[in-house]
Amino acid sequence: MKSIRTFVYKVRVMFLEKNKIKRGSVEVICGSMFSGKTEELMRRLRRSKIAKQDVIIYKPTLEKRYDKNKIVSHDKNAIECLTVNNAQEILHISDEIDVLGIDEAQFFDNDLISVCNTLANKGIRVIVAALDMDYEGRPF
Repeated sequence: MKSIRTFVYKVRVMFLEKNKIKRGSVEVICGSMFSGKTEELMRRLRRSKIAKQDVIIYKPTLEKRYDKNKIVSHDKNAIECLTVNNAQEILHISDEIDVLGIDEAQFFDNDLISVCNTLANKGIRVIVAALDMDYEGRPF
């Protein structure tokens, strides 16, 4: 039985590679402040770069705590990024990439949900990091 599963898996992989089908997804990293969301986002994006995938990273223009053009974790690790004013701008800049990262997603408008879905439907892996609640414990 094990060899049949292996064979079926290999056939699926060969079929997908042969027809160059890209399957997109949306991954959400959420939690409280200082829980390691940005660090986890950066880890996933670094691994994608190691895998020779085209990666692009965004953050909202409002977020200027550490650096204007980088996402920075609390332990001072950093990756270059692009800043955008709203979620719709991401759609216009994100052509021909494999992986798209978004940090501090709670600062974006509600269009971010449809933007992420649109990108995933185009075959892009979208990774989003955001707070899950505000300072009063209300969900975003």
